[in-house]
Amino acid sequence: MASESMASVPLTLPVLPLDDEVVLPGMVVPLDLSDTDVRAAVEAARAAARTGTGKPRVLLVPRVDGTYAGTGVLGIVEQVGRLSDGDPGALIRGLGRVRIGAGTTGPGAALWVEGSTVEETLPDPLPGSVTELVKEYKALATSWLKKRGAWQVVDRVQQIDGVGALADNSGYSPFLSVAQKVELLETADPVARLKLATAQLREHLAEQDVAETIAKDVQEGVDKQQREFLLRRQLEAVRKELRDLNGESEGDESDDYRARVEAADLPEKVREAALKEVEKLERSSDQSPEGSWIRTWLDTVLELPWNERTEDRYDIRGARTVLDAEHAGLDDVKERITEYLAVRKRRSDRGLGVVGGRRGGAVLALVGPPGVGKTSIAESVAHAMGRKFVRVALGGVRDEAEIRGHRRTYVGALPGRIVRAVKEAGSMNPVVLLDEIDKVGSDFRGDPAAALLEVLDPAQNHTFRDHYLEVELDLSDVVFLATANVLEAIPEALLDRMELVRLDGYTEDEKVVIARDHLLPRQLERAGLEPGEVVLEEAALRKLAGEYTREAGVRTLERSIARLLRKVAAQHELGDRELPFTVGPDGLQELIGRPHHVPESAQDPAERRTAVPGVATGLAVTGAGGDVLFVEASLADPETGAAGLTLTGQLGDVMKESAQIALSFLRSHGAELELPVTGLKDRGVHIHFPAGAVPKDGPSAGVTMTTALASLLSGRLVRTDVAMTGEVSLTGRVLPIGGVKQKLLAAHRAGITTVVIPKRNEADLDDVPAEILEKLEVHPVTDVRQVLEIALAPAVVPVEVAA
Repeated sequence: MASESMASVPLTLPVLPLDDEVVLPGMVVPLDLSDTDVRAAVEAARAAARTGTGKPRVLLVPRVDGTYAGTGVLGIVEQVGRLSDGDPGALIRGLGRVRIGAGTTGPGAALWVEGSTVEETLPDPLPGSVTELVKEYKALATSWLKKRGAWQVVDRVQQIDGVGALADNSGYSPFLSVAQKVELLETADPVARLKLATAQLREHLAEQDVAETIAKDVQEGVDKQQREFLLRRQLEAVRKELRDLNGESEGDESDDYRARVEAADLPEKVREAALKEVEKLERSSDQSPEGSWIRTWLDTVLELPWNERTEDRYDIRGARTVLDAEHAGLDDVKERITEYLAVRKRRSDRGLGVVGGRRGGAVLALVGPPGVGKTSIAESVAHAMGRKFVRVALGGVRDEAEIRGHRRTYVGALPGRIVRAVKEAGSMNPVVLLDEIDKVGSDFRGDPAAALLEVLDPAQNHTFRDHYLEVELDLSDVVFLATANVLEAIPEALLDRMELVRLDGYTEDEKVVIARDHLLPRQLERAGLEPGEVVLEEAALRKLAGEYTREAGVRTLERSIARLLRKVAAQHELGDRELPFTVGPDGLQELIGRPHHVPESAQDPAERRTAVPGVATGLAVTGAGGDVLFVEASLADPETGAAGLTLTGQLGDVMKESAQIALSFLRSHGAELELPVTGLKDRGVHIHFPAGAVPKDGPSAGVTMTTALASLLSGRLVRTDVAMTGEVSLTGRVLPIGGVKQKLLAAHRAGITTVVIPKRNEADLDDVPAEILEKLEVHPVTDVRQVLEIALAPAVVPVEVAA
C-alpha cells in the first residue's frame, strides 16, 4: 500500500540563487539581503504575498559556476530583519523539492520560473532494510555529533522519523562539499537519498579516524623528541656540574677525539683521514647514526700500533738453541728461520732495514700431516725472534670480509682478521700464524683465499688496504706462517706467494726423544704426578711409538702416554700400585692392552698378507703422511668368471690406467719373464686395494700392481720385508713419483727393511734422515724386471698349479 507524502503541485516562484551553498528541505537558513539577487527574489515574493494569504515563497536554487541546478527547494520567508552583524537579512525555511520548468514573468526584478513539487513515496510499513539504514545513519550521525560536542543536536536527530527528512538533515553537515549537497538535492527517492547520505557520513568518519591516528602519532613523536631533548639538556647540565666539581676543562666529545688524534703517533696519511672523520663527527648531530660509525672507526684507528715494533733478537745461536730446546726434528723450518734472522741482522747492520717502502718480512707455508708440530713451531719461532705471536684460525672461513673487513656502512661492521691480529699483537711486526689455510672455502660471499693474495705477497702487503679502515696498513714486516695438511687444496696463485717448507713426519728415534723430553713431562703434570714418581723406560717409549701408534705426528702417542699415566695414578689411589713406578716394554700390555700395529715381519709367516701369491706391498702418501698399501690380485675360473680386468677399492682414473698398463705389459712380455700369460685371454683378472671405503688415486702403485700380477702368474711369493713405489710404463720403465721421504718413513714404521724406488728419485734420498737410511735397504731401479728380481721369492709352487 503506497502513501504519498507530497502531491505534485504546479508553482510559479521567484528564483533565489545560492552561490556555493545548498539548502535542503527542512533546513532553516539566514540569508544576507545585501546581495542584489537575493534581495530582488525576497522583495518579489513579499509583493506577490500581499495579494494572497500565505507567507512569501521563493525557489532556492543552487548556482554553481553560473549554472543553475535542475532541482530547487521551495522556501518560505519566515522573517525579514537584521543579522547579527547589523546587515539586512531574511530567515528562510526549506519545505520541499521543486523540479524547475520554464521561465515566466512576475512582479519585481527577480527571475520567475514555473515548477512542480516532487512526489516522495514510501511503502507502509517500511521494509527491514530501510529500518536498518535509518538506525545506521542515526548511529553514525550521533557518533559524529558527540565527537564535535554537539550533544543538544543528538536528541533532535534521534527524533526525526521520516526517511527523506533524515537524509535532508545531512545538509547541515559542514564537511559535505557543494557537489555532494547538490547530489543529495537532486536525488528524489528518499531511500536512495538516505543511502547516499549514510555513505558520505561513513566516509567522512573513516577519514577523520585516520587523521586522528596520524595526529596522535605525530604528537607522540613530538613528545618523545621533546622528552629526549629535555633529558639530553639535563645530562649535559649534570656533566657540566661534574666537570666543575672535579676541576676539569670544558670540551665535547669531538674535541676529545681531535686531541687524541693529534696526540697519537700516526702516519701522515692516516692522521689526515682521521682528522677528516673528526670534522664529520663535529658536524653530525647526536641522533645521527653516522656519529656512532665514526666513533667506532676512530677508536679502531687509535688502538692500532701504527709505529710500535718489537726489537728482533739477533742472537742467531741463541735463537737456534730456543728452537732446538722446544722442538725435536723439524730441521728445515729451523734452518729457514735461522737464515731469515741472519739476513735481517746483516741488513740492519748495513742500514737496509727499509728498501722501497718495504721491510724484510717472510711468508712460509708449513705443509705436513696432522700432529707433526706445525702450529707449535710457529709459537717457538716468535719466541726465538723475540716477537709477539698471534694465531688466526682460517678453518671453515667462507666470507671474504673475514679477511679484508666489512664496509663501514654495514651494521656491526668490523675490520678483517688480519687487522685484528695486528691490533691484538700490539706491534707491527708480529709472527702471525694462518692456521689451516687449506681448509678455507668459498661461496656466494666471496673467496677468502683470493683476499689473502695481497696479504701474503711481499711485493704488495706494504700497502694493504682493509675495507673497514680504508687506509694503508704496512704488513711487510710481519712474519706469516701458514699451516696446511694437503698441499693440493691450496690455490696455486696463493701457494706461489709462499715459501714451501714440508714437514714429513718424525722418525721413531725422533718420536722417542719428543716423548721423553716434551710429552712425558707435560702429561706427568696434567696427571698430578711428580717427575720421578712414574718413569717410562726408553724401550717402552719406543714400543709405544712403533707398535701402539702408527702415525706421522705424535698426537696419538701423547694420548697413549696420558692414558698410561692415568691408569697408574688411578691404581695408586686405589692402593694397588706403589710409587715410584717404572714402566718397561713388557708392562705396557698390562696397563693399556695389546699393541694395535704389529709389523708384518713380526707376524707368523702363515698369517702375513703376502703369504700367498698375488699380494704385494706398496707405499702411498695420504693427508696423514705416508702409509703402506697392499695390492691383491686373483684370476677367475675360466668356466665361471668373465674375461677382462676388474678393479675394486674406490680407485681413481690414474690408478685404473696404471692397472691396465701393468696387465698389458705382462701380456706382451710374459714369455720373456717366463710367465704363463696365454690363459689371461679367457680368464678374468681382479685387482683389489683393501680399505675399500677409502678413495685412492695416483700413479705410484704401477710397479706394485705389476709385481702382484707377476706373483700371481708365477706362483712366487712377494717378500714380506719388501715394499715398492713407482710408476710403470708400457715398455716396463719405472718412472719417478713424489713423496719419497714420507713413504720411506712409513715403510720404516711398518717394519719394512727393503724398499724399491725409481732411479730418478735417488736424489730425494738426501731429504731422508740418516738413521732411517741406515735401517732400510733402498734399491733404485729403472726397469720393472729389476723390481721382480728383488721382490719375488724363489718359486715354491709349480707354475702350472698357480696358473
